[in-house]
Amino acid sequence: MIFMLCGTSDARELALNLSRQGLELQASVVTPSAAERLEEAAIRTRVGRLDKAAMISLLQGGGYRAVVDGSHPFALEAHANAMGAAAEAGLPYFRYERQSLIYDSHPRLILVHSYEEAARKAKELKGSIMLTTGGKTLGIFAEELLGEPDIRLTVRLLPCLENLEKCLSLGIEQRNIIALQGPFSREMNEALYRQYGTQVMITKESGAEGSVDEKLYAALDMGLYVILIMRPGVCFGDSGKVFDSFDEITAAVKTALLMTREEG
Repeated sequence: MIFMLCGTSDARELALNLSRQGLELQASVVTPSAAERLEEAAIRTRVGRLDKAAMISLLQGGGYRAVVDGSHPFALEAHANAMGAAAEAGLPYFRYERQSLIYDSHPRLILVHSYEEAARKAKELKGSIMLTTGGKTLGIFAEELLGEPDIRLTVRLLPCLENLEKCLSLGIEQRNIIALQGPFSREMNEALYRQYGTQVMITKESGAEGSVDEKLYAALDMGLYVILIMRPGVCFGDSGKVFDSFDEITAAVKTALLMTREEG
């Protein structure tokens, strides 16, 4: 049995691919909506966040033989918990990560390396700012940008209750909340920028499957500034291997399971 963290749409596709190869797995997701497609494909799924201790307990008691980490490229805590739990349980660890995108230089494209730096840059630019980095780090931007007289902060995020409650608790007005499920077409992105008079768009370098290209190039072509938060580096050390190909990670997992079966 494989324990797999599924934090992105392509990770869910990888789970389906592993299942089609005859590999039994349990997927772990954060929200019920993320579980629906996996459950429709008869993949056993659990819902909810796990800290390291809870993950260790689950791995040790569940008869698992490998951990596949398909959590979001920016989910550093999830990566650390999965690596640590796999090591503690004595299981091989495999990380799937989308390929990074390479962007040409552009006078309105600003590359930064943290949420805090992105918030400071946005504060310097001022104007109507659309934040598309999700709900987890809303507080960083709210603290820096809300209440500034020359700034309107609009947030675009998934339409879940947790996100909406967080927005309201931080003082983000309902009229500045865009609660929609992507992916979005270029035309949809352009329409939203026009609707909210966006002058600055903030996003993360999540990879091609995260639809970053659509919103980024639409914004640049419309004359907006784009603040792009670059993907954080993760030190995997000897804890496991990183793959960006379904075929390669599937082959590696199969080999590891075969070896553990022979050793057992």
